[in-house]
Amino acid sequence: MIRTLLLSALVAGALSCGVPTYPPSVTRVVGGEEATPNSWPWQVSLQYTSDGNWYHTCGGTLINNSWVLTAAHCISDSRTYRVGLGRHNLYIAESGSLAVSVSKTVVHEKWNSSDVSNGYDIALVKLANPVSLTDKIQLACLPPAGTILTNKSPCYVTGWGYLHTSGPASKVLQQGRLLVVDYATCSRFFWWGSTVKTSMICAGGDGKISSCYGDSGGPLNCQASDGRWEVHGIVSFGFRFRCNFYHKPSVFTRVSNYIDWINSVRTGPALSSCL
Repeated sequence: MIRTLLLSALVAGALSCGVPTYPPSVTRVVGGEEATPNSWPWQVSLQYTSDGNWYHTCGGTLINNSWVLTAAHCISDSRTYRVGLGRHNLYIAESGSLAVSVSKTVVHEKWNSSDVSNGYDIALVKLANPVSLTDKIQLACLPPAGTILTNKSPCYVTGWGYLHTSGPASKVLQQGRLLVVDYATCSRFFWWGSTVKTSMICAGGDGKISSCYGDSGGPLNCQASDGRWEVHGIVSFGFRFRCNFYHKPSVFTRVSNYIDWINSVRTGPALSSCL
């Protein structure tokens, strides 16, 4: 009996990240749609203040009680940020949601804002106060270091970005199913060519669904064999003239390429499994 309880506790601990209290609806094969509220509970809204108001600028991923993972291009030294957690509709007050100020931002030292195709589009945001986990605020699992997704792996991009190239941004959290495009395909001349690097993930490119403006920094969620959702990518860039362009898939920073960097910034335990 004791052994059974111990094993149950170990299993529960192993599944403490990437298992939402409110599971996402992932039955649709193509297209974007409104997400089930709080079904991606590690998704955050990175917001900045201007003239006394707060505005959504990027997405992000809660990876432990004090740290959020986002894109380097989302961070500006001239802005003051806060993080919205447990959110679905950004335009109404929601029970169980939090707005937490930011104490520090850390951008990868090799990031070059003038050359996004060079990679290293990754940053960490430290919350001023650790957050308590709830049914609406939970941690993401990150993949083991070096993991490479196979071609056509199904994943979901989530965010409050534009619904179309010309806008407007979505008030409620959206999700879109994207199939991974392997590097051999994505680096072809009529796809992204030499712009894409092995430190990135391509997903989509069918001309129907993609990330868009305002989704930057948000997660690419892919389900592991044990049922947990792992955040494999950070929304980095897309086709500059329009979203949903054929053979121009959304491009993500490949999280598994930066596990050591994430750990070094946090100076904490390995993040390649649940925390």
